[in-house]
Parts: sequence; C-alpha cells; structure tokens
Amino acid sequence: MELPRRQDQNLLQRKGQKRKLEDEYNAELEFPDDAPADDTPWQALLNAVDLQVGVLNTCCSWKESDRASAKRAAHVLAELAKSESNVGVIVDGGAVPALVKHLESPLASDSDRGLRPMEHEVEKECAFVIGLLAVKPEYQQLIADAGALPHLVDLLKRKNDGCSPRAVISVIRRAADAITNLAHENSSIKTRVRMEGGIPPLVELLRYSDSKVKRAAAGALRTLAFKNDENKNQIVECNALPALILMVRSTDPAIHYEAVGVIGNLVHSSPNIKREVLLAGALQPVIKLLSSCCSESQREAALLLGQFAATDSDCKVHIVQRGAVQPLVEMLQSPDVQLREMSAFALGRLAQDTHTQAGIVQNGGLMPLLKLLDARNGSLQHNAAFALYGLADNEDNVSDFIMVGGIQKLQEGDFIVQATKDCVAKTLKRLEDKIHGKVLDHLLSLMQESEKAIQRRVALSLAHLCSSDDQRTIFVDYHGLDLLLGLLCSTNSKQQLDGSAALYKLATKATALSTIDAAPPSPIPQVYLGEQYVNSNTLSDVAFLVEGKRFYAHRICLLASSDAFRAMFDGGYREKDARDIEIPNIRWEVFELMIRYIYTGSVDISLDIAQDLLGAADQYLLEGLKRLCECTIAQDISIDNVASMYELSEAFNAMSLRHTCILFILEQYDKLSMKPGHSHLIQRIIPEIRDYFARALTKPNNHTLRL
Repeated sequence: MELPRRQDQNLLQRKGQKRKLEDEYNAELEFPDDAPADDTPWQALLNAVDLQVGVLNTCCSWKESDRASAKRAAHVLAELAKSESNVGVIVDGGAVPALVKHLESPLASDSDRGLRPMEHEVEKECAFVIGLLAVKPEYQQLIADAGALPHLVDLLKRKNDGCSPRAVISVIRRAADAITNLAHENSSIKTRVRMEGGIPPLVELLRYSDSKVKRAAAGALRTLAFKNDENKNQIVECNALPALILMVRSTDPAIHYEAVGVIGNLVHSSPNIKREVLLAGALQPVIKLLSSCCSESQREAALLLGQFAATDSDCKVHIVQRGAVQPLVEMLQSPDVQLREMSAFALGRLAQDTHTQAGIVQNGGLMPLLKLLDARNGSLQHNAAFALYGLADNEDNVSDFIMVGGIQKLQEGDFIVQATKDCVAKTLKRLEDKIHGKVLDHLLSLMQESEKAIQRRVALSLAHLCSSDDQRTIFVDYHGLDLLLGLLCSTNSKQQLDGSAALYKLATKATALSTIDAAPPSPIPQVYLGEQYVNSNTLSDVAFLVEGKRFYAHRICLLASSDAFRAMFDGGYREKDARDIEIPNIRWEVFELMIRYIYTGSVDISLDIAQDLLGAADQYLLEGLKRLCECTIAQDISIDNVASMYELSEAFNAMSLRHTCILFILEQYDKLSMKPGHSHLIQRIIPEIRDYFARALTKPNNHTLRL
C-alpha cells in the first residue's frame, strides 16, 4: 500500500501560507497623495507600481527620509500583492530587483555612521512582498535568479541588538516565510537554499525564544525537506531532531503542528532518518498529539505513526503499547474526512502485525473501519479496506467480523477503485481460509447460543465462506438451513435478499449438486435399433395410430426402453396383442421425437416442442428424455415465466427443472421481488427448497464430512 501523498498536505500548507502572511500584516493601504490620477483602474495600478519601484530604486541610503520612503513603497507593493491578480503587474513593473536590493542594509557613509533609522524594517517589508510574489510558482525562479536567496539567508542570521527586538523578530519571520514560498514544490530552489547555507540558521531558529520565529523556521524546513534527500540529511546533521521533538511537546498547537510536519517530511521514504527520529525519542510525543485539540496536528501525527509502522514490527508493537490505538479509533469517527483517512492509514499499517491485530479490534476499531467502506472517497475506502485486510489475518478476529455483519459489508460494498476491490476480495479469501478448527467450533456455538440476529449473521457468513466438507455439519446438524430459510420467510426485504443470496451460494458450493442430475441407469441393457428403423415397416411388429396416421415400431426396442412399454406389451392390457395401438393426445411430431430417442438414444429438442415432449416422456417413463427436455426448457427460464415453469415441473414431476427454478429464484431474488405475487411463490417453494438442500447436503458421495 502506498503512503498518502505528503504533497497533498503541503498543498494545504501552501494555500494557507499566503493567508498567514496577509493576516499577520496589519498595516493599512496608503497610496501616496501624489499618485498619478487616471480614469482606468488598470492604468492606476500600473502607475502605482511604477511609482513605488522608482522610489525603491532611488532611496537606498541610511537617510531617515530614504528609509521612510523605501518602507512606505514596499508597504504599498505588499498591499497590492495581496491580490493575486496584481502580482503579474508588480513583477512586470520591475519590482523584484528593486525589492532584492533592499533585502540588505544600505552601505554606510561617513555621515551615516551610528545612525540606523528603521533598522530591519525596510528589509522586513521587502521580504514580505517577495514572499507574496513567490506564491505564484511561475515567479519563483525569477526571484531566485535576481539574487534573493543569499540575502534572505543573511536575514535569518539577524541578531537582537536590544534596540528593536520586534523588528528583528519580524524580519527573521518574513525571511523564513519567503524562503518557504520560494522553495515550495521547486526542487532546484530547495537545493539552492541548501547551497546558500540556509539550513543551519533555520535549524538554529528552532530554538529561538519567540514562538512565531520557531513556527516560521519549522515551516521553511518542512518545505525544504519534502522530496529532497540531501536537505533531509543536512537538517538531521545540524541536530534539528532534539529541537523538533521539544516543539512537538509544546502546548501551542501552531508550534507542534509545524514540528510534526517537519518530522513527517524527514522520515518520508527515508528509513535511516526514521530510525534516527525514533532513537531521538519522537514516538511518545507524536502519540500524544493524537489527542491534541488541533486537528491538523492529529492528522500529521497519525500519518507519521503510519510511516513509523511501515516496516518495523517492533515499532508497531511499541505504538500499540504506548496507547495509540484508542485515539486512532476515535479519530475514525471524526467528522473531519482527513482525520478519518489518516487514522485509517495508521491503523492499516499497525494491522499488518500479528501482535497488534487483536488489540485494534478489542479497542473497537472494527465497526468504524467497516463503516468507512461506505465513504464516497477512494483514499478513505482503500485505507479502511487495507486495515481490515490486516485484521482478517488473526483468527481471533474472525468471529468479530461475522458478529457485526462485516462479511455482508465487504460483499456489498460499492468500491471506487480497483485496488480496493482487490483488497476486499483478498480479505474475504483470508477469512474463508480460517473457517475451520476452533474458529468454526466457536461460530457453531454462536449459531446455537447467541441472540437471533447473531445466529443469522453466522449462518449467512458460513454459507459464503465455509468449506463444502463442513456444509452438512453447519446446515443440517446445527440447523443453519433453518436460519437461512427463516430469513427467506421474513417480512424484511433486506433479510430476504440476504437469505436468498446465501442459499444460492450454498447450492453452488455443494460439490454433489448440479443443475441437471444425470439420468438413472436403465434396469436392463438398452437396445438401440438405429435411425433407419424409425417409423420403418421393415421387421415392424406393431403400429401406433397418431393423429389418424400409422406409425410403425418394433416391440423389442420399446420393451427395453421403459416400464410403461413393458407393462403395455407384457401385462394384461388389451394392447398386448393388438396390431394397431391408438395414441391419443400426442401430436405426431412429439411422438416421432420420442420414438427417435428410443431408437437412437439421443435427439435434438427445440424449445417450441420441449414442453409437449416432456409430457410424453413423463407419460411413458422415459427419464433420460425427460432430463433432455428439462435441460432445454431450463434455458428459457426468465423472471416473467419462472412461476409457470415451476408449475410445469410439478405437473410432470420434473425434479431437475424444479431445482433449476429454485436456483433461478434464489439467484434472481432481487429482481423477482419487484414482481407481483413473488411472496406467494416463495412461500410455495419453501418446502421444496428445504428438501432440495437436505438431500443435497447429505449425498453419500460428498467428501468426508466433519463430525
């Protein structure tokens, strides 16, 4: 099973980054009083951008007036950049190189020495604007090529000189945020940040006294670590793990959310780093986050635990022992879809270990996972199905699956992706393979001693999953058949449908059953005269009058064919010595086919004559011909005529046709239930269904039966 794509989580982070930058910036838009007037808003925007870029390009000294003008110009551009529709105009207006120029302090002249008005503030404003522009991926490379990265890295190293601590904090945060946006989903810029030395100062900032700086640094490291092994290794080499784990322990949700996100990206597809993270003591703090009030931290923690549990059985056991299962099960029932998905993912990984499977069920995880199969979300369905597949590997869980109706849930689920369908099929097969020995003994005791609803679920499940060797024990000796027939007689349409499906499955699995049984052997060797003697006067010693026409036959062949002809010619009937015997109520074509079968042992039967020929075969006790007729008629059974076909089978004692009708009714019950009168038909055939299964399940040629 694949990991959930971390880029989806980073996309959410990405979308929130611009909002965060905007929300944290509280200044109001102030256009300069001397902004050129114009009739069109678009031209006014162009003029405003051009004006502010001009100010930035000319006000590059420590003079207080220049610093104030540069700060004000960057502020105006920041307000304009908050609207993404304006970003292209700002970039095209030459703002990027002008902003990059102000990411570093002006060179100090002799007259400026000792004077640093608005220190850090202009740089902060420019870093903020660059962060907003970098939200547009198409401008990331342009900004990097303009030389922004080394200056942003230098801003991360600004120290608190005691004069303006708030300004220092702000400029560091803005620089970290800008790096985050520039590097988002851009592998080359991630590498360039590392080459410019950006990772060590970011790691150092994880220990900064200000919480907002910690968050900003963690956000940048989170982005830099995603799908970049070299960056991951350097972050770990810079000893980031102890600081990150301390942040995970923080009571501030914003801090532990960012920290667990960094750790998640570090361990993603990196087994060696995962081991280092675990050795650094991350497991228990991450488990604790499962109970956080921050749903984003819960989600990240569940995803991280799933990654921890991916390959290491010992780690799976430790996760369970440290109390992760209960909060993960509770998350399965959250209204937050992402929380449900991540908790199902984590439980799915945990469920692949023998020592943890029973614990997940014991903590109530089975029912919530089964309910997730109804979700109209492919990832959510698949994570739940994978977890259930793991739980099915433990024979102690089999009865739990059955008692809560899990077999029916798996069979009836509407699954979105093929991988989920395959996983569910494997789960059912895994459960089927465990229906023997003590598992079966327990289920049989449940079928006798538990409440009626559970008894029925057991019978339904066993009909689908049990071995043919155990069918007699389950459905005859332990009366499972009565439970299934009870469902078929229920007034609840769902129970009727479940019962019919189970009975049909039971019938198809019975090795001694077939739709058309073989004809019983003739009591005496059969004599076939051959096709050339059908209605031939040659050596004929009897004739039949059919529809007023003479049909020639041979007594020796007829005597060997059935008890009816033997009684006719050997008994005390008047036909014994008659030369011409009248045959009433049978058409010529029907009689001719019947004699042809007697003379040759085979005959082609068309559908339009099959029912009449069935009547003739029944009258003259030609069982083999009856079976051929029943086989032909059975091919025409439909929803509309199955009731009349069943009546036909009763009229001529056509057992094979009757059984075919029964199987058809069970198989097509959902469609048949929409037809008027179906309830009457079901009630009518219940005794025959009972007899059918009782005989089928006690056939002497079954495999050795379980005692």
